[in-house]
Amino acid sequence: MSVAFLSHSDCGLHDTGWEHPEHTGRIRAIPSALKYHPELFGALQHLEGRHATPEELALGHDSGYVARVRELADAGGGRLDPDTIVSSGSYLAASAGCGCVLDGVDLVMRGEASSAFCAVRPPGHHAVRDRGMGFCLFGNVGIAAHYALAKHDVQRVLIIDWDVHHGNGTQALVEDESRIRFVSMHQWPWYPGTGAREERGPHGTIWNVPMGPGLAPDVYTQALWHAVDDATRDWTPDLVLLSAGFDCLAGDPLGGFTWTLNDITSLTEALMTRTNAWCNGRLVSALEGGYAPEQTAAAVMAHLHVLARHTHSFDIASVAHD
Repeated sequence: MSVAFLSHSDCGLHDTGWEHPEHTGRIRAIPSALKYHPELFGALQHLEGRHATPEELALGHDSGYVARVRELADAGGGRLDPDTIVSSGSYLAASAGCGCVLDGVDLVMRGEASSAFCAVRPPGHHAVRDRGMGFCLFGNVGIAAHYALAKHDVQRVLIIDWDVHHGNGTQALVEDESRIRFVSMHQWPWYPGTGAREERGPHGTIWNVPMGPGLAPDVYTQALWHAVDDATRDWTPDLVLLSAGFDCLAGDPLGGFTWTLNDITSLTEALMTRTNAWCNGRLVSALEGGYAPEQTAAAVMAHLHVLARHTHSFDIASVAHD
């Protein structure tokens, strides 16, 4: 089996303008970087995803909100808040991004891919049930968790969010569902101002790990895995979803964490070791933040190399230099 690499050309239709941190250059940088990694070509099945339907988007959002985003896009666009732009192509982009993540769930649950990475935009983990915020329109990962429960009859879904910002939208979309557990490590205090350690949700299924900026990389790593291991003690997930925000890297213009590309490799390795033990490696990873495009693309390559190695059919020696 290979790793599913899912994207959609419509993700480029979300036009925020080049001055906006979440511009289309973020997504373009990933296939550009992939050209320099021919050793990955045989390990990836590059697929164009589909659009999520309004009914699928309503697994996480109020149907009225979904309709408002579409209507705003059809009217030429506008703003949901000062930072969150809707252009004429934004509904198509956001529904395509979500659809890619849903396709990733289908592929790994059917055994047609060992794992999946979704190179999508706009990001999703700040979108709450009835509004978008923080560059996000639809909660891709939160919706995917509910989709997995409904379509694939899984009983336990674990979401890990290592984006530098708290996944407040994902938390809001999943905290009422006792079969989903959510772990978010994020910079504190920082946008959006949520994610206190005491926020556990009505079922005690939320693990927030607020961390200060500028700490040693190992401090962040140990804190994240401590929370993940606590969340999975006597509870084994059937599927793991990752909000892969690469604004957690040192030097990102919107964050203060200190992880490096080597840390992304180590984090992905540790994640896959756990996921293999829990659920035969069923991981769906979706791009969230990351606002230095070339650095984000390099992090995606590091992430993909580890996913590919865990297909057990990838030549480890061919990437020993990475």
